[in-house]
Amino acid sequence: MVKQENSERLGPIEPSPSSSSTERTVLNVNDLRTYFFTREGVVKAVDGVSFLLRKDETIGLVGESGCGKTVTCLSILGLISRPGRIVGGNVLLDGKDLLKKSEREMAHIRGRRITMILQDPMTSLNPVFTIGNQVAEAIGIHQRVRGRRLWEKTVEILGLVRIPSPEMRLGDYPHQMSGGMRQRVVGAAALSCRPEVLIADEPTTSLDVTIQAQYLNLLKEVQNQLHVAMIFVTHDFGIVAKMCDRVAVMYAGKIVESARMRELFHNPLHPYTAALLKSLPKLEGRQEWLTTIEGQPPSLLNLPPGCSFAPRCRQVDDHCLEEYPPSVIVSETHTVSCWRAV
Repeated sequence: MVKQENSERLGPIEPSPSSSSTERTVLNVNDLRTYFFTREGVVKAVDGVSFLLRKDETIGLVGESGCGKTVTCLSILGLISRPGRIVGGNVLLDGKDLLKKSEREMAHIRGRRITMILQDPMTSLNPVFTIGNQVAEAIGIHQRVRGRRLWEKTVEILGLVRIPSPEMRLGDYPHQMSGGMRQRVVGAAALSCRPEVLIADEPTTSLDVTIQAQYLNLLKEVQNQLHVAMIFVTHDFGIVAKMCDRVAVMYAGKIVESARMRELFHNPLHPYTAALLKSLPKLEGRQEWLTTIEGQPPSLLNLPPGCSFAPRCRQVDDHCLEEYPPSVIVSETHTVSCWRAV
């Protein structure tokens, strides 16, 4: 086993609150657990996830499909339906636990203080309502604006996300716009009440490369203008490098490594993180065969007794198969859950 100097065991996988950032913490997710109770058994979709999000900061949630990224975000918003249930942990927004709020209280928080951009704009936009009506709805509900002022604010927010001639597009329906424009409309609806936290769940999945780059640049510009904290869900490390200040790598419902973006890219300590980075093609130098991760993620109904990544890990030993590794502080901003770092 490789030991890291000055490392120690820790609870949640999260850099110390005494890190170099002086910005206030907006969102504190601590030991969040969301299980789905099915006939086949209990699916531990989110199993002890912890992280902090500070003002003006972007944290990336990275991992393969099914690792728990989206369920984590839906849990933060309190949007888990049966057979799912949040069974533990807390989600503190400015120090107040969202998991203790009633549905009526959460209805006032969603869209106003914390909001989410979903993956596919065609499933999040209603095809029978105009763009103007759908963007104006949140403004009208949360800011209690009516009449001409409501439409002025709607035009303003559409202009913020660079919809051309926004006053002329208010009466358009989703099918009359391109994929890139629809995604901007979804972003406008999410940002319409200037939230404190924006969750972007793979918002570029349906966009081509050129439009994707434009949309990411736009999100960054809007974030700088509104000073919103962002959770960016993706499986693309290229997007992570462009958008994120910190990265949390998820596997089988847990965060296995968390670090600042540059530190993670230059010094990945978990074998899963290292394998993900090695699977990326390099544009410079000699081209080599890409690294593949053998096997498939484990079934969350039947997780192995030790490390969840052990069956696919090339550095596995007996200890990995017997007990799940503790979280370890490697540096002030870098934590990892791997026996090789203990």
